[in-house]
Amino acid sequence: MYGGLNGCWDYGPLGVELLRNIKEEWWKTMTYRDNIEGLDASILMHPKVWEASGHVENFTDPMVDCKQCKARFRVDVLSEMINEKKRTKALEDLKNSVTGDSLLTEKYSQALQTEDPFSAVLEDQELGARLMQEINCPQCGNKNTFTTARKFNLMFKTFIGPVEDSGAVVYLRPETAQGIYVNFLNVQSSARQKLPFGIAQIGKAFRNEINTKNFLFRTREFEQMEMQFFIKPADDKKWYDYWKAERLQWFKNLGMTESKLRYHDHPKEKLAHYAKDATDIEYEFPFGWGEIEGIHNRTNFDLNRHEEFSGKSL
Repeated sequence: MYGGLNGCWDYGPLGVELLRNIKEEWWKTMTYRDNIEGLDASILMHPKVWEASGHVENFTDPMVDCKQCKARFRVDVLSEMINEKKRTKALEDLKNSVTGDSLLTEKYSQALQTEDPFSAVLEDQELGARLMQEINCPQCGNKNTFTTARKFNLMFKTFIGPVEDSGAVVYLRPETAQGIYVNFLNVQSSARQKLPFGIAQIGKAFRNEINTKNFLFRTREFEQMEMQFFIKPADDKKWYDYWKAERLQWFKNLGMTESKLRYHDHPKEKLAHYAKDATDIEYEFPFGWGEIEGIHNRTNFDLNRHEEFSGKSL
């Protein structure tokens, strides 16, 4: 009626039934087991949760604006929009730009040894700034028009109570996982579980994405189906491999064409700060390959952080 809101979608009569069927199938598969319990954690949680998890400080994406056409891009998304020929040309131009600066030349050489040199260069603050000068804006085609990359926090902020001050700040959760971690002891003791066991939930998450795209693929309000499986450290490889195979098979059982499914293992230098191993299950959409599920070995990072910030033993 009002033209909609960018990055937010409604499910109509058929869409809501399709969504419900998928959620019910996932819930039955994941929680109808002796060693997995269900949970429905609150969307609004104590702000300390997000400080402990690192989201307040680190849940950011670098963003640039084109000074000519005012288009705004996430740096990693901008990287994806540039074809291989233009990437190679930009890297060659950058090489000439840093010649004579021994420190930048060394950083440039190290980046070339990685799996994705273009992204590796962008991740370095100074090299990335210089590389941006060699890139044409995908929107208007002009070169050397990008602003310096700046960090943009993806969490939606709101306030509890009538006064909008720093003491009333809360966040719409950007992921469901932290609700599981802070309820670990409650679930473990009330359900009388012992390692290994898991906690699963389905719920809304919110991310203030710089660029939404590809219909439902990247939105600002979405649902996550997530299960955290707690194990002894010595068994991590066994269970990591188990859940990789188990989750890929689930998508095949739904009727997805096997040739359109694949694993994308994260290289060690690309792993998140909390991860020991990570892989994505990807599907070949009309717009290309995209992640539909992630399987991560998060080690004991999250529980350790919540122990540290809460002062309570987990």
